[in-house]
Amino acid sequence: MSKKNNNFTAPVLKNKDYTATVEDLTHEGFGVVKIDNFPVFVEGALPEEEVTFKVVKIGKKFAFGKLLEVLATSPDRVEILDKVYAQTGTMPLQHLSYDAQLRFKKDQVVRVFERIAKMPEVPIADVIGMDEPYGYRNKAQIPVRKINGKMETGFFRKNSHDLIPLEDFVIQDPKIDEAVVTVRDILKKFHIKPYDEINHKGDIRHILVRRGHYTGELMVVLVTRTSDLSRENEIIEAIKEKLPELVSLIQNINPEKTNVILGRDHRVLYGEDGYHDTLLGDTYFISHESFYQINPVQTQILYQTAIDYAELTGEETVIDAYCGIGTLTLGLAKKAKHVYGLEIVNTAIKNANRNVQVNDVDNVSFKVGAAEELMVEWNNRNDSVDVLVVDPPRKGLAKEFVDAVLVMKPKKMVYVSCNPATLARDLKLLHEGGYEVVQAQPVDLFPQTHHIETVVQLRRK
Repeated sequence: MSKKNNNFTAPVLKNKDYTATVEDLTHEGFGVVKIDNFPVFVEGALPEEEVTFKVVKIGKKFAFGKLLEVLATSPDRVEILDKVYAQTGTMPLQHLSYDAQLRFKKDQVVRVFERIAKMPEVPIADVIGMDEPYGYRNKAQIPVRKINGKMETGFFRKNSHDLIPLEDFVIQDPKIDEAVVTVRDILKKFHIKPYDEINHKGDIRHILVRRGHYTGELMVVLVTRTSDLSRENEIIEAIKEKLPELVSLIQNINPEKTNVILGRDHRVLYGEDGYHDTLLGDTYFISHESFYQINPVQTQILYQTAIDYAELTGEETVIDAYCGIGTLTLGLAKKAKHVYGLEIVNTAIKNANRNVQVNDVDNVSFKVGAAEELMVEWNNRNDSVDVLVVDPPRKGLAKEFVDAVLVMKPKKMVYVSCNPATLARDLKLLHEGGYEVVQAQPVDLFPQTHHIETVVQLRRK
């Protein structure tokens, strides 16, 4: 019998094979086929392809299928580098040509503007992609486990905690991949025990590596279960010798039985808690906990677009909400009268204040706190703002933040988004509150994945 849900009978059977033509892609890049108008999402399938698939899961509104065979191939399909990148989910779009990836990502933005924001008239530019869409990630957080009796680094199989050994991640800076393997082999040499997740035993949980794209400076973080690090001095000297670019070696202690990677406590084993990189002509100090965009080449394009959309003349007071360590704030400050950066993470603000001093900037101020609360405080003081720039997390703007914006009434807004769906939701609210959405520019910071960043310009009507 077919799967039943609240008197609904799906027209497909679990574990049965079907053949159909792919009609579309979901926002995560799964092929969409329909059986009696019932959608089945098939990972690895592309539009216009005729595919055979096995139904593996059935829900009320759609099902999931496992791709068995491609009978007619899309012209956008390319040969994959290795199936391991699909198994781990690190490169879910590796089978789609890069030009087609960019078209797919623009389509995601266009769809949410039409369906969620109800703004089909807004001009959306073609996605700005990379010349070389590999080796771009400047940060790696790699789990360490015991496989077949020996320490391995790699990545978890999707939807599991089974580690697949992996040394070449392709989308990471190759120097970072090399550093992870180097550190792993040093820890192996000194008999440091890999973390046993089931029994909550062992020492090393993750190896985290960050690298300055333009400076070459390297940071290594050893995430351990306890504060004890056997043969610590020998390990430090061995890592320093093997990694001449190393400027920072940190031990982060995470004693909890959790999926969260970093613990609350850390020790500096060598250098200081931070490394440097440059962006749009400024130098930034980045601690091991601080957020820093992972694609330095495309971030310059993203931030320059945001600065251009702000249309600053040197007379404006600007708020940069969710400012992090000040990377966009300092870029805005070059063309504004004064910029106020708002950020909830205290360590990020410490980095930001240091970055102001390093770059000799005197027209920036930072405030620690939740952006929505700081905006309400700002309104209560009746201070005016000319331009508001926001770069929120994936969940988008809090309702209280949007309400505060509509009270504040800045003349212009620039919205930098990493989630088209929450962007569209927020733009609808801002439009209803008196803002015209002028234009949008998507930028690809995450090639080979479905993620897309978008910069939007708004003006008060």
